[in-house]
Amino acid sequence: MDDQDRLSDRLRGSELEKLLARRRFIKTAAVGTVITAFGGGLWTIVDDLIATANAKPRDDGRPRVPPGQRVISALKPMGGAEGSPLRSKFKLKIHGEVENPFEVDFRGLLKLPQVTQKADVHCVTGWTVLDANWKGVRIKDLAEKAKLKKTARYAIIEAAHGYTANVPIREALKESCMVTYELDGDALAEAHGAPARGLIPDLYFWKSSKWITGIRFVKQDEPGYWETRGYHNRGNPWLEERYS
Repeated sequence: MDDQDRLSDRLRGSELEKLLARRRFIKTAAVGTVITAFGGGLWTIVDDLIATANAKPRDDGRPRVPPGQRVISALKPMGGAEGSPLRSKFKLKIHGEVENPFEVDFRGLLKLPQVTQKADVHCVTGWTVLDANWKGVRIKDLAEKAKLKKTARYAIIEAAHGYTANVPIREALKESCMVTYELDGDALAEAHGAPARGLIPDLYFWKSSKWITGIRFVKQDEPGYWETRGYHNRGNPWLEERYS
């Protein structure tokens, strides 16, 4: 049995989580030593095996990891025009094609039905994070509170400095889509959109607007910031809809 076979055996079952945890610890505590000792080669093998071990089909039959993606252990900060990270400054406006538009501050957001759920996310740059734990409020519940009109066809996820991302209504109202403020048990980091961001896990991650300020439901499609700059209008990772 060669080294890669031994690693494959270790990745089965609970050993996968143990290896992921150990990797996170080593990379933060002794990155220089480990990279020098292993030359980075071991991590390449581990990443490939993790991707294989986690690539079990989804309930809808699609592979867990979309084509062209590489599994990593934590979100990468991807930049963007930052909004205020202060919860005291947070306002979320639900408006557009609704009968009962409303606005909530952060305390108001916490009074709405809360959910904690796992969701994978896929960045257009090629990385995927599996089984991230998110806490927040489902967009579906926000839409129900606002009494969404049947004329709504898209949700425009609004964010700081006028950033927007367009999401078909059938995607936005999935159980997995939410306004989230916690990741893996911790408050969302400023680099990831604190105090809250959108989460649309079945589309490329740029659709999950950071520093969210509102959700506007509309009749007609309104391509957002990246969609008007060459990115694909829909952004389905399994079809590799990266660019238009």
